[in-house]
Amino acid sequence: MNSTSAELPKRSLAGVVAFTAFISALLAVGIDTALPAFDEIRSAFDLGRGSGQVSLVVTCYFLGMAIGQLPSGPLSDRFGRRPVLIGSLVLYAIGALGSSLAPGFGLLLVFRFLWGIGAAGPAVIAQAIARDLYEGDQMARVLALQMAVFLVGPTIAPLAGELLLRAGPWQLVFLVALALSGVGIAWSARFGETLPSHRRRPIDGPTIGRGIRATLTHRYSTGCVAAMVFSFGAFFVFLGSSQPIVDEVYGRPEWFAFTFAGISAVQGVGVWLSSRVLGRYSAATVGTTAVAVNLVAYLVMGTAALATSGVPSFWVWVVTITVASTASTITTITLVSLSLQPMERIAGTATAVRGLLTLGFGSVLAAVVDRQIDMTITPMAIGGAIYCTLAFVVLTWARSGSLAVIDPDRR
Repeated sequence: MNSTSAELPKRSLAGVVAFTAFISALLAVGIDTALPAFDEIRSAFDLGRGSGQVSLVVTCYFLGMAIGQLPSGPLSDRFGRRPVLIGSLVLYAIGALGSSLAPGFGLLLVFRFLWGIGAAGPAVIAQAIARDLYEGDQMARVLALQMAVFLVGPTIAPLAGELLLRAGPWQLVFLVALALSGVGIAWSARFGETLPSHRRRPIDGPTIGRGIRATLTHRYSTGCVAAMVFSFGAFFVFLGSSQPIVDEVYGRPEWFAFTFAGISAVQGVGVWLSSRVLGRYSAATVGTTAVAVNLVAYLVMGTAALATSGVPSFWVWVVTITVASTASTITTITLVSLSLQPMERIAGTATAVRGLLTLGFGSVLAAVVDRQIDMTITPMAIGGAIYCTLAFVVLTWARSGSLAVIDPDRR
């Protein structure tokens, strides 16, 4: 742990992992419980069977997260992690409640956007807490353990969503998120603060500007962020189009919740194994390998798609997208730790800038591919292969940079 945390209470590794995994899982709950409800949302708002408009429920959430991260980071660097986290969770709760009560699709998207802004705080602060308390490959291992626990949410959320849909209207899946946000607020108050007072930064324009400039001009950090933008672009295609693919392309709507849960379970196992590997190999080596595996998975998917008029065997698609999404998750964990390593003094700001870029541009890249998916998986395979190739190229460029801690305020 960092010596700078001496003024704050000591916390167990298990306690830190459990708390940060839970608040991170809240942002996934906002997505994964909604996916099984796509058909009901289409019906409720007269969108038409198979309408791609329903994917905006996910896109607006991601865009809200992207925009919400930029203020969350500097605010948490100035006032501490706890007050910003609690405020964000209040917005999260308002967004979930408003989404469940929305009388029209347009208003639903507005509240989903607000919900995403609220989810941005936990997304930023969970990682900033890890940087407050740990560093180097140890931080990467903590993030991997955090992600392994976090993935319990995506594993059970679609199944829980399916059960809730059988028990009542689709609005129930959003009300569950409202209840969980209350748990998050209470736990955040009890967990306490992790940013020492002597490491807090002013929130004036020049100070924020120096932090943002340092984040965007540091070769290793910027390269990792660019690689994550392309990796996220491919992964968000999976999140936004997996339900239509299972439902429309393969005609197996009743399989979606179990398929998504199974993919998430494999992701969890893969991430846990990566936490063990990080004890032997550096985060840079693991991250580069994960990007390469992601690319190979999409190339195999693309080859199968081109050989079968765009509709290979359902199980070929499931296996390749499982490998790709697992590799993408491991990529994110390792590249987050690498991008934050030089940014100890501006962890909140750096996390926010990274989140804005990866979620914002990643969502746009995903939307380009999502719009092409109709009755074939070929656009997903080709888009994923292109994005992963670009991720590999920029990550290779970044690795010649330095991981030494920088001081953006030094004249």
